[in-house]
Amino acid sequence: MKAYYDRRAPEYDEWYRGIGQYAERDRPGWHDEVDALAGALAALPSARTLDVACGTGFLTRHLPGEVVGLDQSESMLDEARRQAPNAEFVQGDALDLPFEDGSFGRVFTGHFYGHLEGADRERFLTEARRLAPELVIVDSALREDVEPVERQERILNDGSRWEVYKRYFEPDALAEELGGGETLHAGRWFVAVRS
Repeated sequence: MKAYYDRRAPEYDEWYRGIGQYAERDRPGWHDEVDALAGALAALPSARTLDVACGTGFLTRHLPGEVVGLDQSESMLDEARRQAPNAEFVQGDALDLPFEDGSFGRVFTGHFYGHLEGADRERFLTEARRLAPELVIVDSALREDVEPVERQERILNDGSRWEVYKRYFEPDALAEELGGGETLHAGRWFVAVRS
């Protein structure tokens, strides 16, 4: 996965922005929902937040308070530093977080949790709970044109092909999986849950 995200870093936000290979996709209401999701994140109470697998910083820049972004890909972190210049960024492993217990008020992750399979999912949750009393997860919403769990082939702008494990979520089911929580955003394209 690291190699995939290193290669995808310069083009990743084309997905959010609906440009490049995503320009012709039929995604009704996409841009309004991206804005609504950003608004839901910006409305969170200010907290010292760790953004795990922060990627390009597209969502990081909306998190209120002191923010530390972590990603394994230096290419992603280069993009994130441009988008969220007020955050601090650290290269590291999302499943072995390099911070002391209780270092944060919130752990946040966007579009990472849905790529984790069984044991890695449990490992991430253990690490997140070790660091903070609150966890916020943003991921893709389950809808009629996808399966709850898929193996997807993704093609980058350079033509390279990659297989990716991907889950889609209903907000109540995600909250239950996390041991309880509240829905911050429930849309056609995204869900956000705070646990």
